[in-house]
Amino acid sequence: MEEGSYAEVYEFHRRQRLCCKLRMQIALLGLVTTALWAGLLTLLLLWHWDTVQNLKHLEETAAWNVSQVSKALKNHKGDQMAQKSQAAQMSQNMEKIQAEQKRMKAHDSELSQNLDGLLEDLSNLKSQGLNERRMALNSLERLQEEVAKLWIELRVSNGSTCNMCPEKWVNFQHKCYYFGEGAKRWIQAREACSKLQGRLVSIHSQEEQDFLAKYINRKGSWIGLRDLDIEGQFVWMDQKPLTYSNWRPGEPNNGDQGEDCVMMLGFGQWNDAFCNNYLDGWVCDRLATC
Repeated sequence: MEEGSYAEVYEFHRRQRLCCKLRMQIALLGLVTTALWAGLLTLLLLWHWDTVQNLKHLEETAAWNVSQVSKALKNHKGDQMAQKSQAAQMSQNMEKIQAEQKRMKAHDSELSQNLDGLLEDLSNLKSQGLNERRMALNSLERLQEEVAKLWIELRVSNGSTCNMCPEKWVNFQHKCYYFGEGAKRWIQAREACSKLQGRLVSIHSQEEQDFLAKYINRKGSWIGLRDLDIEGQFVWMDQKPLTYSNWRPGEPNNGDQGEDCVMMLGFGQWNDAFCNNYLDGWVCDRLATC
């Protein structure tokens, strides 16, 4: 056979085989489709039956729920009425509480004012008490000093010698004097005398002034005179009034404002000065012992 004829025969048989295979596939697909439709129909019937049963169950459940909702609605209406009554009562109580709060605020304001007044009175009483205590202590110190002086005079009249002074103190007319050295402010000099069981010197006579002028530091010394409390009202450390003075001409002048402490110049006259100034000298006094 010729090659062309052989190819045509081969192609014809190949197409025959393809057609047979295609017919078999179509037949198989038809059988599968039929089986699927049968299964689907069966499922649809089962679903329909189940749906009918579910609908019946839902109807029964819905009827029961409607009954329960109706009961709950009645109960809710009853609760609403009770809540409205409670709300009205609460509103009345709230109004009473607000009125009570206003009354309490007014009362608190009154109490606060009274408390402020009491605190102010207490502060005044405390300040007054401190002032009275200080005055009482000062009076007591003066009385003790007067008693000590009277006791010395009594001992002297009985023949006793009352001129005993601690070491480095100088005796004059039943008093002892300490002439301190070292730069100090007035307050520091006062504390130094206190530690020595004395106080910054108080001068009450020309004789005492003349005695002190012999020993005074030539650069100036602090003495126990000041007007710290009331400007121009000078007070001695022994609380006695200023009955004797030896001011330098033109003093006290409170120069530049604030010269409230008194110093004795090197030649003996007095001058008011700033309390914070440092002076090389300071004089203490105390009563002599018998």
